[in-house]
Amino acid sequence: MKKIILLFVALLISFASFSQGILNLLGRSQDLFKLFSEDKFTDAYGYFDPTFQAKVTETNMKELWAKLGEKLGKMESADVINSKTEGDFYTVVVEVKFTNDTQNFLLAFNKAEKIVGLFLQPKSSANYTLPAYADTTLYKEKEIYVKTAKHNLVGMLTSPKKGTGFPLVVLVHGSGPQDMDETFGPNKPLKDLALGLAAKGIASIRYVKRTKVYPGDFSGPFTVKEEVMDDALAALTLARTIPEANKKQLYLFGHSLGGMLAPRMALLTPDLNGIILAAAPARTLTDIIVEQNKYMFSLAKDTSMAGKKMLDSVVKELDKTRITKLGTMKADSALLGLPAAYWADLNSYNQVETAKKLKQRILIVQGGYDFQVSVTDYNLWNTALGKKKNATLKLYPDLNHMLSPQKEKGTIQQYEVPASVSSMLVDDITAWIKAK
Repeated sequence: MKKIILLFVALLISFASFSQGILNLLGRSQDLFKLFSEDKFTDAYGYFDPTFQAKVTETNMKELWAKLGEKLGKMESADVINSKTEGDFYTVVVEVKFTNDTQNFLLAFNKAEKIVGLFLQPKSSANYTLPAYADTTLYKEKEIYVKTAKHNLVGMLTSPKKGTGFPLVVLVHGSGPQDMDETFGPNKPLKDLALGLAAKGIASIRYVKRTKVYPGDFSGPFTVKEEVMDDALAALTLARTIPEANKKQLYLFGHSLGGMLAPRMALLTPDLNGIILAAAPARTLTDIIVEQNKYMFSLAKDTSMAGKKMLDSVVKELDKTRITKLGTMKADSALLGLPAAYWADLNSYNQVETAKKLKQRILIVQGGYDFQVSVTDYNLWNTALGKKKNATLKLYPDLNHMLSPQKEKGTIQQYEVPASVSSMLVDDITAWIKAK
């Protein structure tokens, strides 16, 4: 659950001294870049404090944006990825995607909610490195395409170099726009898993998520069917055509939102041998986001009454997403950036009760240092499935949401440090699959 969840993780770290809500401020941050992209520089310039305007003219700003356009191309999207209090200021990091590259901008707001600083953040010098267990002599990769009626998603078949009749796993991302590796900073958890499993004799299919390649399809009402399920099921259909794979040994690995939806997809694919749920919510998405905000608020150590009121207001805003029916609400009505139809559909689905009905094998894994989906969810899964013969559950105390070993629970900044998916986790998944 990255993009969608990380947006809400960023909602709250002590915002008590500001006059209006965080949601409005984050929206203004995105609106600024929308105005830039539409050449509405006079309107955009009005977002800035006079102290900033005294140093940077509207013409200067227009020229800077033009130079960025020459280098990076046309702006495609702007997403808030982080925010926090810095003394008397509130900073917001906006990830802006252009046709040629991505650039992060840091905005600093004063108490009047005017921008007093605009900075281009340097790109991280850290690069992705292959995990130690990715023995390049043992696996091969081939570009493939996951196809549905109106979409064509590039993907990768990663398989053992030798032998046939190997098990095959379809890897399903968390929420939001994702590439095939589920890249965040220098980390690529789905790639790590694919390479590690292939080196141990298990093939996998991973693919670019539809929300990344076809963002225009998600401007109106949609649900997790369009966001996740249709393409995951299409990848399973593709898996059945791989000549070297054992068609009786097909698995689905779901990370975060993908894990939450894995039981739902397993009901639709009775020939699936098993599902693997990694950092999968057992509660509603709203519950998860509320818990994240409370966690981030606790890190801010704000004990003021104003801070508590701000937390209460954010929770109240989040509670609006708990709908299970549209009623008089339009399907495309926006609730915290997602259509009402999305919330109603997801809230009507009970992943735990669905999993209890499954006959397929189930493996549930969870990290103890995961601040996005917590041990609370693991305990709920364990209570419901712990005694079922077809279910295996394991808690890894030192793993975070990216499934990598850490020394503390941490925040989003942890994801900017290179860390491979746990070798123990790769070994355990391998052993579980091969146990049949």
